Amino acid sequence: MKFYEIEGGYILRGEIDVSGSKNATLPIIAATLLNEGVSVIKNVPDIRDVKMMCSILRKIGCKITREKDVLIIDATTITSSQIPEDLMREMRSSVIIVGALLGREKECSFTYPGGCEIGSRPINLHLEAFKLMGVDVLEKNGNIECKAENLIGTEIVLDFPSVGATENIMLASVLSDGVTYIKNVAREPEIVCLQDFLNAMGADIKGAGTNTIKIKGVKKLHNTEFSIISDRIEAGTYMCMVAATKGELILNNVCVEHIAAVIHKLRQMNCRVHTYKNKVKLNANRALKATNIKTMPYPGFPTDMQSQFVTMLALAEGTSIIVENIFENRFKYVPELIKMGANITIEGTTAIVQGVDTYSSANVQAKDLRGGAALIEAALAANGLSRIEGIDFVERGYENLVKKLTILGAKIRKQ
Repeated sequence: MKFYEIEGGYILRGEIDVSGSKNATLPIIAATLLNEGVSVIKNVPDIRDVKMMCSILRKIGCKITREKDVLIIDATTITSSQIPEDLMREMRSSVIIVGALLGREKECSFTYPGGCEIGSRPINLHLEAFKLMGVDVLEKNGNIECKAENLIGTEIVLDFPSVGATENIMLASVLSDGVTYIKNVAREPEIVCLQDFLNAMGADIKGAGTNTIKIKGVKKLHNTEFSIISDRIEAGTYMCMVAATKGELILNNVCVEHIAAVIHKLRQMNCRVHTYKNKVKLNANRALKATNIKTMPYPGFPTDMQSQFVTMLALAEGTSIIVENIFENRFKYVPELIKMGANITIEGTTAIVQGVDTYSSANVQAKDLRGGAALIEAALAANGLSRIEGIDFVERGYENLVKKLTILGAKIRKQ
């Protein structure tokens, strides 16, 4: 089993580039199915989730090549509308392929998706929306079959601004008959990026980034080239890792607006953060201060940054209260942090964090993607040699993590 070996206690300093966004890339890869031709996608991160999504597309007939950070996807021919069960169970984001296949083939069969076990993430919002669009949905023994004569434009009001449901409905609506209005939608930058990509292929979509998205169905899409936005969660993660070691960081290829909530909390914690057009400078050589955090849908504080901040706050002066409002199992990494000396108490969806002087080295196990990043962060700040297992989770979402941390002065090896 692969693991990271980290000798902690070094102050991280330096300059790195942020990769393309994982959470923007995955739905855009799915969206290429709507074009019966070739799509060229640039600034694509080389991570496990992208490879997994490409494997699914290849299984259903697409031809895919990669040249450095460019994906070339030929979806001229689709040979199947069934998503392979083994790949579906590997990654929850695979569910967004359903909307794309429904849009193009008017049918799709699949099993319930898997991925990180960070809490209940039902797909009922997706299925109920499909039904409103005229899709017959049959569920039996964990298998789901969706079929429609035509997808019809309609009005859909989401009970919760789910990112996945918003993306899936957008994909299903692009080639539908009529106009679809989706209300109470997710407003994340990745939703805007998906809209921009679909429109570049000839779709007619407006409103991404607001509470309502309007999709006017079109008959056909065309080939395009498109560049993925930078990964706001990767940017925030490296800022937290450097801050935990009291270091300094320059991040290039950053959209400052996308990480405004993260920057605000870092400043509250006594870090100095200077922002430029596509660059952020962080200086964290002062003592960290406690703060309180509530995770919320964008533009609120992102749930994907919660674990990295808890890891930092465990080294801050005072007591911090963190409330997790998105996923109820986001604190699965906390027992591992406690092994390293953190003083954290969990009460339901709230973490009470009492600051300690330092972490101690330990052998710990990653249980999910962002929790794994948090354990790496703790190991970087700890005294001594730590071992992080379960790194397959981490490699789902961070490109060249060992290389980038090494550039910053970390002592980390993949074994």
